[in-house]
Amino acid sequence: MAIEWPTTQLEKQSDDPMVILNPKTWSHYHSYGGWGKFFDGLRERKLLATRCSNSDCGEKRLWLPPRCECPDCWHETQWVEAPQTGRIYTWSVVKYPGELFKLPAGTPLISVEIEGVCTKLMSFLKEGTPEIGMAVKAVFNVDNPTNSILDLAWVPA
Repeated sequence: MAIEWPTTQLEKQSDDPMVILNPKTWSHYHSYGGWGKFFDGLRERKLLATRCSNSDCGEKRLWLPPRCECPDCWHETQWVEAPQTGRIYTWSVVKYPGELFKLPAGTPLISVEIEGVCTKLMSFLKEGTPEIGMAVKAVFNVDNPTNSILDLAWVPA
């Protein structure tokens, strides 16, 4: 059986072949489950991470984003408040975001290295110009929260 070509045509927006209008609309419902406490913490201006609860496990650094179970020994993790300062580990800018990208095009996306955390946290720089190694501090959207990771951003420290 042959697969038919799509019939939807994308509308050209300029002479640049990378700029097209490609409308999409859909809804996606999901539950945060065991990670809900992390998003509750953002509304309280807290950065909550997890740590393994198994005293025999060698990994005692924090996980951020949090984990429900320790990836090393599969024991439950415990919630711990993480530092709200860090350094930019790396960064990039999205010039042509897709439909579901909620930040303005050109927003600096950053990977934040936080002392005592074994992972890098992906986020965005709310103000300033990113530089690798730049000290940053967390800021929280508590006035009109989205209940998503976009309620956390970073600014130069």
